[in-house]
Amino acid sequence: MDRINIKSFHFNPFRENCYLVWDEGLDCVIIDPGCYETSEFSALKGFIASGKLSPKAIWLTHGHFDHIFGVAELSREYSVPVYLSPEDSITLGGNNDVTISFGLKRPDLSFVTKELVDGQDLRFAQDDKASFKVIATPGHTPGCVCFYCEAAKTLFTGDTLFAGSIGRTDLEGGDYDKEIVSVMEKLMVLPGDVEVYPGHGPATSIAEERTTNPFLQPFNEPWENDTDLY
Repeated sequence: MDRINIKSFHFNPFRENCYLVWDEGLDCVIIDPGCYETSEFSALKGFIASGKLSPKAIWLTHGHFDHIFGVAELSREYSVPVYLSPEDSITLGGNNDVTISFGLKRPDLSFVTKELVDGQDLRFAQDDKASFKVIATPGHTPGCVCFYCEAAKTLFTGDTLFAGSIGRTDLEGGDYDKEIVSVMEKLMVLPGDVEVYPGHGPATSIAEERTTNPFLQPFNEPWENDTDLY
């Protein structure tokens, strides 16, 4: 089947992955815009302009500073709503102290958010490939979510699941037990050929993480190259 269009950017000193996702009609959504430097804003805005894309919303997997640096400016620039789980209000509130400890500028928190809830359907266009389900995956933060497009077999995991790793849980609001439950019960049950786009590092797949991710041992299952891919 046709895939949705995805462009990834690496922003700020933490090499956070920001994603632009769009359909044939050129409507798009911005996921986790962590733009920090002026050049990073220019790269994102330039791509949107050159592709004649029309941003419709900003979706946040969670509220850590490295994922939200660019939210306020971009939401004003494109007059689009920002979606975040209300469970991550504590995460947003703690960003100023954390950024100071890293010697970084404080993020602009002047933006207003709309609520994300587990099972919610999000659309940035009318195409089925533009329909995403919100999957609540608390653990890295209390309000972590993933965005899953069943039609395109695509999953944006933020800092819940990485290639060969999972999100850290030693920061305020983190909970290791909840993280493991979220990954095992919410993500590993998805089809193996679902492509995974994490908040840091390279893309991967559900099958790859199910079989090789060392943080999921002893839960790893042997690879079965069948039609269902689990």
